[in-house]
Amino acid sequence: MPVVLSGKEQSLFRTVVRNYEDKQYKKGIKAAEQILKKNPKHGDTLAMKALCMNSQGKTEEAFALAKVALTCDMKSHVCWHVYGLLWRAVKNFEEAIKAYKFALRLEPESVQIQRDLALLQVQMRDYQGYLVSRRAMLAARSTIRQSWTALAVAQHLSGDLAQAEGVLTSYEETLKNPPSKTDFENSEAVMYKNSLIAEQGDYQRALEHLESAGKHNLDRLAVFELRATYLTKLDRTEEATKAYRALIDRNSEYKTYYDGLIKAMGVAPTDHKAMIAVYDEYAEKYPRCDAARRLPLDFLEGDDFKAAADKYINRMLDKGVPSTFANLKHLYSSDFKKEVLPSLVQQYIDSGKSEKSEEPKRNGDTSKGASAAFYFLAQHYNYYLSRDLDKAMDFIDKAIELEPKSVDFHMTKARIWKHYGNTQKASEIMELARTLDTRDRHINTKAAKYQLRNNESEAALKTMGMFTRAETVGGPLADLHDMQCVWFLTEDGQSYARQGKTGLALKRFTSIFNIFDVWQEDQFDFHSFSLRKGQIRAYVDMIRWEDQLREHPFYSRAALSAIEVYIKIADKPLLNGSNGTAGLSEEDAAEQRKAAKKARKEAQKAEREALAKKNEPNKSTREGDNDPKKKDDDPEGIKLAATTEPMNDAMKFLTPLLQFSPKNIDVQLAGFEVFIRRKKYVLALKCLLAAAALDREHSKVHSQSIRFKLALDKELDTINPKTAEVIKSEFNLIPASVPLAKFNDEYLSKHKDCARRTLSGLTTRRLLSPDASPSVEKDIVDILKFPTVTSEEATEAYEVLKSWKSSEVDTFKSSATQTWPKATIFA
Repeated sequence: MPVVLSGKEQSLFRTVVRNYEDKQYKKGIKAAEQILKKNPKHGDTLAMKALCMNSQGKTEEAFALAKVALTCDMKSHVCWHVYGLLWRAVKNFEEAIKAYKFALRLEPESVQIQRDLALLQVQMRDYQGYLVSRRAMLAARSTIRQSWTALAVAQHLSGDLAQAEGVLTSYEETLKNPPSKTDFENSEAVMYKNSLIAEQGDYQRALEHLESAGKHNLDRLAVFELRATYLTKLDRTEEATKAYRALIDRNSEYKTYYDGLIKAMGVAPTDHKAMIAVYDEYAEKYPRCDAARRLPLDFLEGDDFKAAADKYINRMLDKGVPSTFANLKHLYSSDFKKEVLPSLVQQYIDSGKSEKSEEPKRNGDTSKGASAAFYFLAQHYNYYLSRDLDKAMDFIDKAIELEPKSVDFHMTKARIWKHYGNTQKASEIMELARTLDTRDRHINTKAAKYQLRNNESEAALKTMGMFTRAETVGGPLADLHDMQCVWFLTEDGQSYARQGKTGLALKRFTSIFNIFDVWQEDQFDFHSFSLRKGQIRAYVDMIRWEDQLREHPFYSRAALSAIEVYIKIADKPLLNGSNGTAGLSEEDAAEQRKAAKKARKEAQKAEREALAKKNEPNKSTREGDNDPKKKDDDPEGIKLAATTEPMNDAMKFLTPLLQFSPKNIDVQLAGFEVFIRRKKYVLALKCLLAAAALDREHSKVHSQSIRFKLALDKELDTINPKTAEVIKSEFNLIPASVPLAKFNDEYLSKHKDCARRTLSGLTTRRLLSPDASPSVEKDIVDILKFPTVTSEEATEAYEVLKSWKSSEVDTFKSSATQTWPKATIFA
């Protein structure tokens, strides 16, 4: 039987609820204890006390108390609601939904429980459940626009566009007076309804709705853009042309408007004369417009291109615009344009036009034209499609001689050194560039990135500290974590991985994984906020973006790096278990044992501290602090590096990659490496076939195919017969009748001019015939003689020889140094 409170105690219970809402948790607990003295089994009070305790960071005690509350009163909707809130606080949304549904059965009329349930359903993408919840909420509060809009969104997300539009129409029909023209919520609702009509493909009706309901909409730009789009799709040429001309008059630098205008005018993509007439018109109308002069270079060819490019380049260089090359480098996909552009710049230099130009220079300096021209050529020869680093260095030195305090010029010089392979010199030059403008955050981050590439972790952190908050507890690194500075954490992690500091590397990559989790969870607040503020179109865009969040390159890069580290741990468990470099020579054996002993002691100490902290009573936090900071019990990543199941840990990073980036060949290759070590042969084959579908001749696809065949032959007896049959029928990358050695030799012969594929074939030959190791190692040294070999490919070969402890390492290093004398890795 539920305990019934007296009138005084009921008033005290309302005080507990009010204290919780006001974040006065100590007062709330004190008031709850007053009630519990007389009624120790009052479930609702126990539940509210648990909620206050959870807000103070006492999660375990709060769950224990909530379970006691449920045993005292299983039929209390408050107890079940609180139980759901506790699960929501620890991000276990499935359990929270179960608790909310139970609470709702007990109290079907509760608006708060219904709202909490709906928010979790959309967070978990349970659109059908969300639809049911929103219908119930609309029935309860049908006079509020937000209820109707939310139901329309639920219909939209579940894929029923017509029903979503119908819901918005039904609400409009209930209005007795038209909304004010300045009503932002109505303005957004009208545009949202218009997007629903257009998404159904009914552009005629969408246009009519836009010109009637959206005529005076507050988002004027969206109205103009949509109107132009609809008119074009409906082939109303004259009106569409007029609409796009109006848009260009608003923003003459936006390429999409020019494309829309040309399409609306019915100009064929091959009719260059008509297209150039459009651009010339706006170039004359807007003398300072860059887009109208630059965009024709995309489609012009031959002498027409040369004339237009000459005119554009002269204009830009006369002004001394540093971004000229950045504006034009996309044209380098054409061999003709790639040759013409630098020749025009060279002509500009030779003709001495810089001194004759009447264009206004930056700061009135007449040398700006010449320095901009030298800068263009330096970038040209530094670009990967036209690389000649010696020429690039020559031109950037000439530019710096004219403008010794230019940050841009020094940044490019640092990039040239980076492409030489000299990370130390690149870092020094970028640091010099930073000192030329200490108030520029961009050059500050560039300097830090180059320091990390040179494995100067402490210096990079100090550089970043110039722009972080000085008062942050934990220093610059803590602030970078708080600010979710993903690029820094990624570069820092990769730097530690190169240094062999596995624990710190995994610590950084795990931080990035957690940041993406936070971004996933942060949308929770927007489910209610966006509806309350009426920002429906932005909300739907956010939902769709969140659905594809982990296909972002930031995640892919960090996850692949983490998987690579875990694979190394699996292949050769760390001798020291943490952040020291595991030397391979016998001389370092004593050092390794000492480091391993120290790491074990640190790990044991960390575990003892964590256990002691777990057992001691939780200390209450300050009032109003509902997000207490947790102390990191593994700041050095010792526990992460000491994992006994690295492949299981790697799966945490791999699973989202395979789900969201299946077309990334590096993801499929990494998937194979993980699954083959876990002896999940069907999944390994799936990744291998996916990679082969993307690039059958890829160097790693070749080596992995042979490794898979070897593993299959070795483990055939241990594999389930039906599974083995499926694998044999699907694995078609190597003909069954061809010996592996012959298959590998054919691959080598086919790609005898490609350094990376030759390296793959040679490492595979050594795998198939260990006795051939000496000749294979010599053949790897001969890769340096390939005319197209790059420093990156040479580095890969060098690392392979080092991992084999080859006697040819010094020979390779000596030869590589002659070819790339400035590269630090061969120094």
